[in-house]
Amino acid sequence: MPRRLPPLNAVKAFEAAARHLSFTRAAEELFVTQAAVSHQIKALEDYLGLKLFRRKNRALLLTEEGQSYFLDIKDIFSQIAESTERLLARSAIGSLTVSMPPSFAIQWLVPRLSKFSEQNPEIDVRIKAVDLDVDHLTDDVDVAIYYGEGNWPHLRVDKLRNEVLIPVCSPTLFNGPKPLEKPEDLKNFTLLHDMSRTDWQMWFKQCGVSGINVNQGPIFSHSSLVLQAAAHGQGVALGYSVLATPDIKAGRLVVPFQDVLVSPNAYYLVCPESQADLGKVSAFRDWMQEMFAEESKNELLAG
Repeated sequence: MPRRLPPLNAVKAFEAAARHLSFTRAAEELFVTQAAVSHQIKALEDYLGLKLFRRKNRALLLTEEGQSYFLDIKDIFSQIAESTERLLARSAIGSLTVSMPPSFAIQWLVPRLSKFSEQNPEIDVRIKAVDLDVDHLTDDVDVAIYYGEGNWPHLRVDKLRNEVLIPVCSPTLFNGPKPLEKPEDLKNFTLLHDMSRTDWQMWFKQCGVSGINVNQGPIFSHSSLVLQAAAHGQGVALGYSVLATPDIKAGRLVVPFQDVLVSPNAYYLVCPESQADLGKVSAFRDWMQEMFAEESKNELLAG
């Protein structure tokens, strides 16, 4: 025989109103209107066929039946709250699987991961490098880094940082016999391409430069590869600033021109809505946002 349960939203409204002896304060706690609380309690009274509240001299009081019902259910809500807190506490520890593009893992996260581990030694991060972003996460992934426009339905989406593309090359190439002082000088250099030749086409158009053959030069399947090729002096690349910054700071790459190509995409941290507030997911999200905010601030100060 199936269990006979009352409308649970109505029971929740009743418990809050009975605890406060106020529809107004119950509405504030539940983030609904006072009318909504009154409606829920009326629905519960109709379901039970009993009056649960009565008013006397403008005060709200429980009926005998309401008092008995409140005493029976109040501990149930407390137990649910305590069980939820215990579950969230357990979720703050253990393994956390993070998926992301391989280049982001190599260039950005891996060099910084020890900082997260130092702050959160109870969380064991597992990195899963994936080539393609999809609009859903597999069951074995807790959180992911996506690069795109931010439109992923049914997922919690937190923007980390906008992205720009910057020209980069090795110091040896920059200081070599061929001058590299203005964009027009790139006609004498090999162009390195990340996935396609479109980025260089747009960059030259933005700079007002024509007559340079963008159909020459190798194409690389991953951003980390095109940056490595540039660092080894094989040509000039348009690198994603977030990924290129570590090599620039280390002196492996230099930026010959200050002209940048603003990307319509950005980096986002995504996770299932149901897991967004779990302890370990929340800790990783907060750390990522703090790291990007700190590094953006340092770049502004340096500039």
